[in-house]
Amino acid sequence: MSTAHVDCDAFYVSIELRRHPELRGKPVVVAGSGPRAVVTTASYEARRYGVGSAMPAARARRLCPDAIVLPPDFATYREVSRQVMDIVRAHVERVEVVGLDEAYLDLTGLYSPRAAMRRLITEIRQATEIVCSVGIGPNKLVAKVASDAEKPAGFVVLTREQACARFAQASPRLVPGIGSKTAARLAGLGLSTLAALGAAPEQALVERFGPNLGRELGRRARFEHDGEIGAERKVVSESRERTFDYDVHDPARLRESLTTMAAELCASLLAHERRGRTIGIKVRLDDFTTVTRAQTVATPTSDVEQVTAVALRLLEEYAPPRPVRLLGVRVAGLTSSAPASPGPDVPQPGHLDQLLLQV
Repeated sequence: MSTAHVDCDAFYVSIELRRHPELRGKPVVVAGSGPRAVVTTASYEARRYGVGSAMPAARARRLCPDAIVLPPDFATYREVSRQVMDIVRAHVERVEVVGLDEAYLDLTGLYSPRAAMRRLITEIRQATEIVCSVGIGPNKLVAKVASDAEKPAGFVVLTREQACARFAQASPRLVPGIGSKTAARLAGLGLSTLAALGAAPEQALVERFGPNLGRELGRRARFEHDGEIGAERKVVSESRERTFDYDVHDPARLRESLTTMAAELCASLLAHERRGRTIGIKVRLDDFTTVTRAQTVATPTSDVEQVTAVALRLLEEYAPPRPVRLLGVRVAGLTSSAPASPGPDVPQPGHLDQLLLQV
């Protein structure tokens, strides 16, 4: 056993319950208030009614009329995440953080890794009041599935063979990397369980899904995984997006919203000493057509005036032909090098990217 996956249970809700202890044991949902708001997370009491993350908040209210809905506070969530991950890094040398609320840990060389993980989650709970579930296995895939198996406050240790036996009759969707569309295609082939998928001839999967995905599907069903635990993923871009409560066709309101998001984005980039050369926008129309526009400038920048000017010009050039459902701004190609002057707003030859995606 060399890998652990630590996952904070109902992370956002747990933080809210620290501020509102009177809500413990009640169905609590963290979600926005607009007509298009979605659920960020839900307490386990709310989940018993079928409420889940990414569900429209309106549907969550129908499923659980007594739910207490709280607005998200991401600044606080990020701060608590930092506290949790600082504790994790104090216990384990090699850590791969994969979100605000979860991380993979390399347990190689630890004396009594199970006891070490129990001490870790106890310290996290005492310091932050956050309860964690832990999965331990020979690789990241087994550890991840194990940590999900007995939430909340789960502590599951499995070999690869034990994982295959325990989850043999589970849907392939149980395994990270196999989504609903792929699972539906597998069911059409009669492969509706992990056991069936793991035993399927590799060539048949390759013929149906291609050489890369076909082989990987069988491996994942058998809980075979050779990915290493690395450092935190390098941030290559940062963005801000907004889904409007109602479709917007007024150009002035679109410009105002884009200007506000550009300011928020640049403030974050400056705070993290990041800058990038590619500035882009994302526009989703009321018919769900999604359009991106991007331009690369001469010098990496986090200058709010430059980012805003480029984003507004890209929006003006596109001139959305229909009401807009979602609008976003993005800076990519990020670097943490020493600050440089913004430089002239001149596109480089061959770097003007205008891509239209129909979705």
